[in-house]
Amino acid sequence: MEHVSFPALSRVAICGGTHGNEMSGVWIVREMQKQQVDKVGSVSITAVISNPRAVEACKRYTETDLNRCFTDALLSAPITDTTPYEVRRAQELNAHLGPKGSQEGMDLVCDLHNTTANMGLCIMSYTLDWISLHIYKHIQRKITSASVRLICLDMTLPEAYSLDSMGKHGFSIEIGPQPNGVVRADIFNLMKEAVDQTIDWVQRFNSGSTFEGGEVEAYALEKSIDYPRDPETKEITAIIHPQLQDRDFSVLQPGDPIFLSLSGETVKYEGKELHPFFVNECAYYEKKIAFHLARKITLTVPSINVKRD
Repeated sequence: MEHVSFPALSRVAICGGTHGNEMSGVWIVREMQKQQVDKVGSVSITAVISNPRAVEACKRYTETDLNRCFTDALLSAPITDTTPYEVRRAQELNAHLGPKGSQEGMDLVCDLHNTTANMGLCIMSYTLDWISLHIYKHIQRKITSASVRLICLDMTLPEAYSLDSMGKHGFSIEIGPQPNGVVRADIFNLMKEAVDQTIDWVQRFNSGSTFEGGEVEAYALEKSIDYPRDPETKEITAIIHPQLQDRDFSVLQPGDPIFLSLSGETVKYEGKELHPFFVNECAYYEKKIAFHLARKITLTVPSINVKRD
């Protein structure tokens, strides 16, 4: 089995409120700031409210989605009077946590998100990053009160546009279901446990522990499905079918009901067997996404440990 060494992860950023109405991360970061949690063992912690204006307004964003603003083009764009607040904030965060792609950037960025979909606890990444995958393995082993899954997002993108791409290593923690603007104790506690286990793993890694490799099951994004729409008005004409609602990561087979038209007719799935996730996610209506579809894959992860000078 392959073995890989990485430098110690001495600086970790925990970010909440990238979407201002996803409240678990907001509350966790605020509590970390209140308790002045800036160092845990060998790990320096930076707790950040990513989008303070959106958090104050309890909105996903004020002008544009902050979690799509971390491309090289937007991070280097000149600031003008018409620049959206979130682009300005992305550049501020790049200066604070990055610069993106540099040796000065945070060693690890963990971004906290909630979904209205019934997805349990998900670790989400745009890259096959061995550090992130080992943290996922650790969280999955330690947390037994909920389903813990790994989602590999669109790896064909020329670059990741999300906040977690600010660090040398990074991932998102996505937990649901939780309504926007609401804190649920079970979801909050689950996220806090995932954050605590992340920091625990980093400390173990820095102390010299070797983490054995092996196979990891993951869900790889394949495509997105929009709602049925009126060809002229583009208005939605059908909603998620009750038999699909809340069944994220189940096997979707040809002929299974996926939509129910407003007049009561069932729309059935046509395609190969895949796994739906982000089913009926509130924030994705504007993105014209009813749900994503993923294929289940197996990844081979090498053993890793800290690189000593």
